[in-house]
This record gives sequence, structure tokens and C-alpha cells, in this order.
Amino acid sequence: MALILAIESSCDETAAAICREEVMLSNVVFSQLVHKKYGGVVPELASRAHLEVITPVIEQALKEADCELKDIDAFAFTQSPGLIGSLLVGAGFAKSLALAMNKPLIAVQHMEAHVLANLIRKKEGSNKVPGFPFLCLTVSGGHTQIVVCHSPLELEVIGQTLDDAAGEAFDKAAKMLGLPYPGGPLIDKYAAEGIPLYSFPEPKIPELNFSFSGLKTAILYFIRDHQKENSDFVKNNMADICASVQNRIITILMDKLEAASEQTGIRNICIAGGVSANKGLRKAFTELGEQKGWNTFIPPFEYCTDNAAMIAIAGYYKFKEKVYSPLTATPSARV
Repeated sequence: MALILAIESSCDETAAAICREEVMLSNVVFSQLVHKKYGGVVPELASRAHLEVITPVIEQALKEADCELKDIDAFAFTQSPGLIGSLLVGAGFAKSLALAMNKPLIAVQHMEAHVLANLIRKKEGSNKVPGFPFLCLTVSGGHTQIVVCHSPLELEVIGQTLDDAAGEAFDKAAKMLGLPYPGGPLIDKYAAEGIPLYSFPEPKIPELNFSFSGLKTAILYFIRDHQKENSDFVKNNMADICASVQNRIITILMDKLEAASEQTGIRNICIAGGVSANKGLRKAFTELGEQKGWNTFIPPFEYCTDNAAMIAIAGYYKFKEKVYSPLTATPSARV
């Protein structure tokens, strides 16, 4: 039974995980707090923080999995996309470990790993995972995609954002409202207390693709125009504004996902990525699935945001098929 140690360092989380086949034995994530005062991730600070904590994070993952480096059968790492300095730290450590232990090295694409997070099984017992093929709406800060997963190694992107991602729309809207970074979770929190009273336009984008740049502009003008009349408008109506912004982003996502299911005939439907931790999105997805008779799947919260468990499960499936990477494999900021 193969043991895979995986490292994730694509942005501002330093993570390590160990899986035994599909079962996750450990998943350790260190979130960098240094970026909060800057209102966003500072790449140079992120890579420095990875260097400082990656060794203890890996040690903790080994401890929780109750194993040693000599027990590991292969080492996986995030190759792309992400911040290049951050990616280089994780790649360097994975290469060093693979070389030192004379074990295979496995490069993993971050967005594909988000999709495969739906296949992770819990250590304490079996849980429901989707059968193939399945559709996955992957929503993160930098990407929004609809993917057909034909098999663990055959993923087909059938729709994607043409400009900004849904996660970016959440964070930029939060910044316009004066909320601290990261703002997406705060919009989710306020939205739960409000009513979607305000209407924002839904972009008419062809096929299964997305666009959120126009929505961001509409939110900007909406706030500007109302504050001209009442400087306290945002403060007095924060919950309802957040509910309205979140409602529009979710309806954009759900409309495209519904169209994708109709076009492909696939009824095993998943969501993944950091924004899939959004409670409003999870609720809307579950309700739409019940209405449409879908088999719906959502990873646990710990596997939605950036984590190494998803890199480990992707690495395991590559290990099964002996899809290894050379030590010369280089990280890339883009997919």
C-alpha cells in the first residue's frame, strides 16, 4: 500500500500531507498571517515564510501519520500554477527528499488537484466519493473552471473564466466595502445576516465560460453612486449588500454548472477550490442538486482551501500509473 508525501506551496499556505492510497493520514497547513496588513499576498514575503516553516510542517505531517521518511514511496509537489518563488520552495524540498531517499518524484497541477480532492477518503472510515465521469466546478481566488473528470488522469476543461475569477470578485468586492483581507469569507459571514435586496447584472458570456470583471465594475459604481447620496450607506447596509453580491456570484456559477450538466448528460456533480468553502455557495449547490436530481459531492472544508491532501491524492493516482517526473522538473507560475 503506497505512501505518498505531498507538499503544497503555491501561494501563502505551507502544507504537507501523507496518504495511504486514497486515505489521508495527515494534512498539515500553516497559514501565513504576515500578508493581512498589506491587503493581499506579498510574493517575496510568502516565499520567505515557506522557507521558515516547511521543515516543521513536514515533520508534523510525518508525526500525525505515524511514519518516517524511509516509509514514503514517492514525493509529490505542486508544480503549477502559483507564485513562482513559493512554488520553488516546495519543489526544491520535494526534489531533495526524492533524491536523498531514492524515491520517485511526482509533479502535480494545482487546479487538477482541487478536482481530485473529491476522491479523498477519510482515515476514520469510508465516505461517499463520485464515480466517473463527474463534473466539477472549481472555484478559487485565481481560477474558475468547469471540468469533466473522465478518470483521475484524464481531466477536460469545458468552461473557464475569460478574465477574473469568482474568488477575486469576492475579495475585490470586499475591499470596495472596506472589509479587511481576506475579504471573501467576510462577505459570506455578512451575507448570512442579510437579504439580497440589490440587483447586479449577470454577464452574457457564450458557452460555458465565465466573466467577473464587469460585475466588479458594476459593484464599484453601485457603491460610488449610493455613497454620493449617503456617506454611511455601506456601513448601514453591509449585510444586504454582501448578500446581494454573493447572490449574483453564486447564480452566475450555478447557471453555468446547470448548463454543463445538461450539455454533457453527467449527473455526478462536484464543487472544489477555496471558494467552495463559502457556505452560501454550498447551500445553493446542494439545493440545485436536489432540484435537478444530481448526485452532489463537496470536499470537507479542510480539503477546499489550498492544502497538501489534494496534492497527495493526485500524486497517488500518478504513482499508480508510474507517471513520474525528472529531478529537472521546473515550477511554472501559469497552468
